[in-house]
Amino acid sequence: MPSQSPQEPAALQHPRFARAYARAVVGMNRRGGAEHRRRLLSGLQGSVIEVGAGEGSSFGLYPSTVTDVLAVEPDDYLRGLAGHRAASAPVPVVVVAGSAEHIPAPDAGAHAVVCSLVLCSVADQGKALAEIFRVLRPGGTLAYYEHVRSDIRLVAAAEDVLTPAWQRMAGGCHPNRDTLQAITAAGFQPKDNERFRFAPHPLAPPLAHILGHATRPGE
Repeated sequence: MPSQSPQEPAALQHPRFARAYARAVVGMNRRGGAEHRRRLLSGLQGSVIEVGAGEGSSFGLYPSTVTDVLAVEPDDYLRGLAGHRAASAPVPVVVVAGSAEHIPAPDAGAHAVVCSLVLCSVADQGKALAEIFRVLRPGGTLAYYEHVRSDIRLVAAAEDVLTPAWQRMAGGCHPNRDTLQAITAAGFQPKDNERFRFAPHPLAPPLAHILGHATRPGE
């Protein structure tokens, strides 16, 4: 079993879920996830940090205006898959161990940080967003694509009930978070935000998602 660094604790390893996710994301992308990611990345430029890069679904979608990507992924299995994808990406991508709470990057060095289906699963959204704020330069962009708590009361209540069990089965995922509120509370200024329903699997009900961009204040 591989040893764990402080940025890659054993608690962040979910081997069974990681393998299931790597299989499921193929269909998810085909059903619309890839287009969502493409819209998320459109317009980004300069140095980018992608937090929770998974198996690298986003790598092939980065525009040529991006000069380099630091892809941070805590899970050993997914990081290995991402490393293979990085080799054929249209922009330079370096895949490293790390997490949203511990990003191995200097202060204020990134033009943009990308979070794609990540902020649902971090243990502490406030801590993760503070770390993202730290690595973004003033005026930099947080690009986010996340599933969030439903605005339908009965569905939201069901998500609240299911969250404890779902966390254990799905790599820490919380289906009932108000992620846009957390982004705003962390000091980011939303520029655009789209809320929509999307079913990642043909047998799954449509879930509430948000996709948008926020700015770290400053010049």
